[in-house]
Amino acid sequence: MPSGTILIADDDGAIRTVLTQALGRVGYDVRSTGMASTLWRWVSGGEGDLVITDVVMPDENGLDLIPRIKKLRPDLPVIVMSAQNTFMTAIKATERGAYEYLPKPFDLNELTEVVERALAQPKGQGAGATQTDGEEDTRLPLIGRSPAMQEIYRVLARLMGTDLTVMITGESGTGKELVARALHEYGKRSKGPFVAVNMAAIPRELIESDLFGHEKGAFTGANQKSAGKFEQAEGGTLFLDEIGDMPLEAQTRLLRVLQEGEYTTVGGRTPIKTDVRIVAATNRDLRQQIRQGLFREDLFYRLNVVPLRLPPLRERSEDIGDLVRHFLSVAEQEGLPAKRLDNAALDLLRQYHWPGNVRELENLVRRLSAIYTEDVITETIIRHELREVEPPADPTAPDMGDGAFARNQDPQSLSEAVEQHIGTYFAAHHPELPPAGVYERIMREIERPLISACLGATGGNQIKAAALLGLNRNTLRKKIRELDVQVIRGSRS
Repeated sequence: MPSGTILIADDDGAIRTVLTQALGRVGYDVRSTGMASTLWRWVSGGEGDLVITDVVMPDENGLDLIPRIKKLRPDLPVIVMSAQNTFMTAIKATERGAYEYLPKPFDLNELTEVVERALAQPKGQGAGATQTDGEEDTRLPLIGRSPAMQEIYRVLARLMGTDLTVMITGESGTGKELVARALHEYGKRSKGPFVAVNMAAIPRELIESDLFGHEKGAFTGANQKSAGKFEQAEGGTLFLDEIGDMPLEAQTRLLRVLQEGEYTTVGGRTPIKTDVRIVAATNRDLRQQIRQGLFREDLFYRLNVVPLRLPPLRERSEDIGDLVRHFLSVAEQEGLPAKRLDNAALDLLRQYHWPGNVRELENLVRRLSAIYTEDVITETIIRHELREVEPPADPTAPDMGDGAFARNQDPQSLSEAVEQHIGTYFAAHHPELPPAGVYERIMREIERPLISACLGATGGNQIKAAALLGLNRNTLRKKIRELDVQVIRGSRS
């Protein structure tokens, strides 16, 4: 039977009641207050085994209270809950020593599990403040309050004090480099350099030289010794974008760096020790490339220590309003006229499929700020702009209505939607068909969202999700691993 005293501070009486009842039923002794000053009096008096605090309270910000708590009682776990669900809230909570950050609304079962873990940790292993921070950095557009973004914020906050290798996956334009920069700028290597390399932008025969440097005379045209990106990133972070485009020879060299912490320059013989954090990113299916012999399996597992999938914008359309306001503000700071979008225009943006993701939205907002004289951007302007970026219609295809939004119309059946997707896929590769494995690729694209949806519907409960899918639980677990499905436990709302 769990035991211990939990101190709760939240200015919302309904939340205090719900948490008190939920934790009390489990077996904890619970005391609650709506004031930070009362919480501090309890803590400074030696009361409580764990603290759960809101951020915004009438007399003091809960985040400002954490360093005082950790200084007085460093082993007292503090869980932060907040409706201010931003990237910087999660970062500040972690930096100031919080054991965990939970964005509202959260699942009570998840809270109970976090409380149990926090109380079970050995004394002396509680989180400690890593640094003091200044004002919120509005330059970093990791923006959104959707559940998908909240989970990303929480994972990033946990990674800030580590040197773990991270693999970021996601479609083009989802912000993979922004996440890599966030890991660097708010992490333990922030005083070192951040060096980004795009594998797809470098001729394949020059990638090894670009990464590891070369000696004079190592190859034709090597007239002098040259430093590589690893040397330039020493003490900091090296971001390897589009890692799936790295040739096998360079993959072998990179594997040695990850295994041994050293490399040799092209044409060199002396091993060079390196101290660099690796963050990799790709929009490719690396497991498919492994099966095709294009990517080393051992390198994949070295890079995929912490997998982080960025959702496409169409999966978090509720964030579009916040993103638009941010990009409009940035445009105004750069000297463009102030604009705003009316509600109908924003609704239209939320219906669009965004093949270019956040990057496409940012470019659209900049264009709206620059070329339109109206202070208020209307639905008519948005409809015109989105129709302009739509590819020319196939004259032989049946009329589907407004081109920009035709793909968002509900099909008559799932089979029609799949048929449309497959037709688009083959059309994109005409006249040269893609490599073998189309069946497996299409099945993976169908299975991943289906499994994700079932896990979401069951709050991450794999037993219930397996029953819903009609699969054996072990089969479901295997598919989750193979498909890189992110399991997020939480509310089904």
